[in-house]
Amino acid sequence: MDHFLYKDGRLHAEDVPLSEIAASVGTPFYCYSTATLTRHYRLFDEALAGLDHLVCYAMKSNSNQAVLKLMGDLGAGVDVVSGGEYRRAIAAGIPGERIVFSGVGKTEEEMRLALSGGIRQFNVESEPEMALLSQVAVSLGVTVPITVRVNPDVDARTHEKIATGKSENKFGIPIARAREVYAQAAALPGLKVIGIDVHIGSQLTELEPFEMAYAKVAELTEVLRADGHQISRLDLGGGLGIPYERSNTAPPLPLEYGDLIKRTVGHLGCEIEIEPGRLISGNAGILVSSVIYVKAGEGRSFLILDAAMNDLIRPAMYGAHHDIVPLIEPEAGAEQSTYDIVGPVCESGDTFSKARAMPALQTGDLIAFRSAGAYGAVMSSEYNTRPLIPEVLVKGDQFAVIRPRPTYDEIINRDSIPEWL
Repeated sequence: MDHFLYKDGRLHAEDVPLSEIAASVGTPFYCYSTATLTRHYRLFDEALAGLDHLVCYAMKSNSNQAVLKLMGDLGAGVDVVSGGEYRRAIAAGIPGERIVFSGVGKTEEEMRLALSGGIRQFNVESEPEMALLSQVAVSLGVTVPITVRVNPDVDARTHEKIATGKSENKFGIPIARAREVYAQAAALPGLKVIGIDVHIGSQLTELEPFEMAYAKVAELTEVLRADGHQISRLDLGGGLGIPYERSNTAPPLPLEYGDLIKRTVGHLGCEIEIEPGRLISGNAGILVSSVIYVKAGEGRSFLILDAAMNDLIRPAMYGAHHDIVPLIEPEAGAEQSTYDIVGPVCESGDTFSKARAMPALQTGDLIAFRSAGAYGAVMSSEYNTRPLIPEVLVKGDQFAVIRPRPTYDEIINRDSIPEWL
């Protein structure tokens, strides 16, 4: 469920007509719903009721400061994967004891930053990282809680570019080597082994891969405890998918996911962490764009928008689908036209959809990409010297710009020309 609905023939974000936001800030822009973000966080929190747990929002899906502040105020932790994300989390008021640091390529600088500013744990992904973290912790005179990310070699049955739990993926250490690596970790100064980390991929639409991975984690927990390790926390990652196509079968609900966690690892007495991102922010955001031209091509028509692949790269990068709807509600039985929906960037890959049936549209009409709140604004760029587009947060009948559109002067003046040119 989201809070983007037609009311009196106009698409609204909660109680705000999106056309009013467009008139105020221009197009294209992203718009997020406070009610949807709040509801989705609470669904996960309630799904783990009865277990000692922390929902750590995966901020790589949407790292705007306002979204992070909202999550933090709700009691969420955050999962960060870079020093920049750590700085964003701290700036948004998330305390260090609720920040989990993941990622395969943590640098010494990032380690020092997090150890100095406060951290809940590091999810360690390799032996070289473990050795470096030990050195940094010792140099700072601190002891850092760690989990080791294990790769369970489970096929998440998702897009190959967002699968992370198979043996050929770059993430974690093979689960078959876990006992050896945990023994090394326990022997290193400055490190305190507290648990196990696993994450098998993103946009999972069925529970079986989770069940397979978590069964392996449960077995490993017993083995490591028998080896003398104090395994008290299980970080089970994220990855639960969202329904990008409304006509498709809906992915499992957070409540079903929570029941699976309780069934597979609930008996171990561990604190549970999960790291949802897409399911919290994905359907909480839309991208609003204007039609520049309707162009007749050879055997097809093109809907040319003012949004482009630099604003929403998922279709170009992943072949991803987004439902696209007009801001004015079509009449029942309205005539449909078929369009290739494209942006203005000079790339054939700047295509959002081919042969998409839509109500007939014309220059100046407004449309919305649904389910664009995750991996939209955070993956955008200024390719073709196109400014990053505004982000807007709605709450009830209020809206605020939470990231303004930069001016062309601001973009160009970031460059500097050497004196010798």
